[in-house]
Amino acid sequence: MAVKKTDRVAPKLKTLDAYLGSAPEQPTASVQTDKIQLPQKQPRRYFDSEKLAQLVQSVKEFGILEPLLVRPLPNGKYELIAGERRLRAAKEAGLKEVPIVSRELDDQQALQVALMENLQREDLNPVEETEAVLDLLSLALAVDRSEVVSVLHQSYNAKQRGQELNQNVLIQVEKIESLLSEIGRFNAGTFRSSRLPLLNLPADVLSVVRDGKIEYTKAQAIARIKDEEQRTNLLQEAISKEWSLNEIKAAIKELKPEVEPTPEKIVAQRWSEIGKRLQQSQVWSDRKKRDRITKLLDELDKLTGEG
Repeated sequence: MAVKKTDRVAPKLKTLDAYLGSAPEQPTASVQTDKIQLPQKQPRRYFDSEKLAQLVQSVKEFGILEPLLVRPLPNGKYELIAGERRLRAAKEAGLKEVPIVSRELDDQQALQVALMENLQREDLNPVEETEAVLDLLSLALAVDRSEVVSVLHQSYNAKQRGQELNQNVLIQVEKIESLLSEIGRFNAGTFRSSRLPLLNLPADVLSVVRDGKIEYTKAQAIARIKDEEQRTNLLQEAISKEWSLNEIKAAIKELKPEVEPTPEKIVAQRWSEIGKRLQQSQVWSDRKKRDRITKLLDELDKLTGEG
């Protein structure tokens, strides 16, 4: 695929350390814990109870060693940007005050720092990592998540077919590559192939992976079970009994064979999948393709209307 270079440069990602280490005229202060509120959009959802208990014990012995990053609010309180585990631990340890560093940040800066801190966690699970990266890309490109996913797929499809990307998509791809390079874990291709499929897991499986209750490789094996009841039962058993991947695969083999779907169900499933792709596709901007789709729909309408 021929690539046209542009002079567009993706915005630099400022890390938590960059904000904590800046503006020496605003030193660390202490504020009451009840004056710190969580942001409306909080990127972190799962907290390991055992590790949190260890942090609580550490806080009881040594206090809060690293200040929380906050921003001031008009009502005299503060909004937390980074340090929710420390804030939770401080409250559980009975501390009335915690050290903070306050910075004047807008909504975009605050969310960016929170996402970057989330990505630096050691206990980050693959789903949280994927969602944090998507949110960062969405923030940088000023589009929603679905558009980021669409751009990644367009880039892959164009490369496979030896086609050129239009200029707008090319600029977005270059920004994505630049930002992923700063994060240092993926490029656009590996993120698309190894991380985006995570978000297509069945809802029940995705939920337990997000909560850290089961590893992704185990969840991926269980997700292949189409029967929802069988999948739910095996998922719960695998978690409660802490099965290995081999034990999970053995249990899957012992399940009753699934009933073969009827032709009607197969067609209905394909139609549903095509409908979802059409909603996210750029095909509607191409008049020839749009007319072709309309013609095919007319033919389908005629076929299904015949007695």
